[in-house]
Parts: sequence; structure tokens; C-alpha cells
Amino acid sequence: MRSLIFTAFLFLAATGAQAQDVPATAPPPGSETTPAPADSAAAPIPDAAPAEAAQPVIPPMTGPQILISTSMGDITLQLDAERAPKSVASVLRYVRDRHYNGTVVYRVVKGFIIQMGSWDADVKGRPGHAPTPLEANNGLSNVRGTVALARGEDLMASADFFINLADNSALDHKAEDTGNTTGFTVFGQVISGLDVADAISNVAVGDKGPMPGQAPVDPVLIKKVSIVGEPDRPAPKASAKKKKK
Repeated sequence: MRSLIFTAFLFLAATGAQAQDVPATAPPPGSETTPAPADSAAAPIPDAAPAEAAQPVIPPMTGPQILISTSMGDITLQLDAERAPKSVASVLRYVRDRHYNGTVVYRVVKGFIIQMGSWDADVKGRPGHAPTPLEANNGLSNVRGTVALARGEDLMASADFFINLADNSALDHKAEDTGNTTGFTVFGQVISGLDVADAISNVAVGDKGPMPGQAPVDPVLIKKVSIVGEPDRPAPKASAKKKKK
């Protein structure tokens, strides 16, 4: 598993930005965590984002919806396959591979974000498939209710993502960035269950997690993530070993 991922949120303290090491894959605001493909490091997300005067409008999104069934309730996401096609395709692949089932919400920062993706209650990470490139310059903003991919220092994202609980515009692609090297890719929004995300953000936190001090003391289980309207694929069969005579 790659070296600890810098939790894809540039931890902003006061007016400065601080980076924090996080487990291996793509974590969200203030931190990222996904046992990424063996050698990736992720960049931390800001722990707090400065308040903004005007909240950007979330435009209509077109694409599949996914249902996240947690031990504290259900959250439904509308994905944006037009503005973040590669990111959405990657997330859907993880869903179909049952990558998220049995993991936990491993990072909680009240009033900021909750993050999930590739870690279980025993702090064991799950490796992912090939990472996807940053699509943060797609015109979408990290406002309350949106969902974005955590990423590493290399600007690549894996399975981990976070739900914005506030208007975190500090996580957006920077206007002066003429390339695509800043921000976190917004790939969808919560259309049902934002109250569940808020409730999760209020749980007591401790150190048993990839991000010390931000892990729920009582694990918040991701029981299942499914694509709305798409039948579950049969679980892959374990290959039978031939007995030696």
C-alpha cells in the first residue's frame, strides 16, 4: 500500500494552509484515506474553510444515482457524469466491485466534511484500481451537499470521497490555475439524506482510524453502496482449488 496519502484537503488553519499525512488513497477535505494502489500519497484537505459571502448555485446534474446505506441511515447521491465523466466512471466501478461494502466513515470533521471510501473498522485499507486524473476544473464548487473525490499529491484520485457539510470553496479549482492542478473534483451531490450526513458529523471521535482525532469512536458502517435502479451483480465465485491425488 502506498505511503500515507495526504488527505486531499489542504488543512487551512486561520489564513494559512497546512498539509497532513494520511493513509494511502484518495481522502477528502482535510484528509484523504484510501488504501490506494500501492504507492500513492494523498494530500490532506483543509480542516476548516473560510466562510464565503455568496454560495455558488449547484447546477442540475445528469447521471446515475447511488445509494449509500450506513448504520445511521441512507444517503442518496446524484452523480454528474457530464462534468466529471472519469470520476463518475471510477466511482461506479468501485460500487459494482463492492469495494465500499463493509467499510466505514473514517473521517469526521463537524461543520466541514465526512469522508469514506477504503478503510474498515479495524483500520485496514482496501487497494483500488488505477487512479483517475483530477477533474476539478469542471465548473462545480465544493458547496454544502456536494460530494468530491479525495486525491493525492500526484493529483490522482482513487475510491475515497467526502461529503461537504459547509460551503468549502477553499477546496475548489483556483481561477488563476490555467491548468488542472488545484482543487478537489466535485462529482455529485446529496439529494436525500443530508440530515444523516449531519448526524454522522456529530458523533464522538477518537484516534482509531487513518486520521487520528477524526475517527468515529463507534464505527459508522457503510453496509452497502448500490446504483439506484441497477440490479446487483452476482458476487464473484471463489476459484475452486484442485485437490492433489
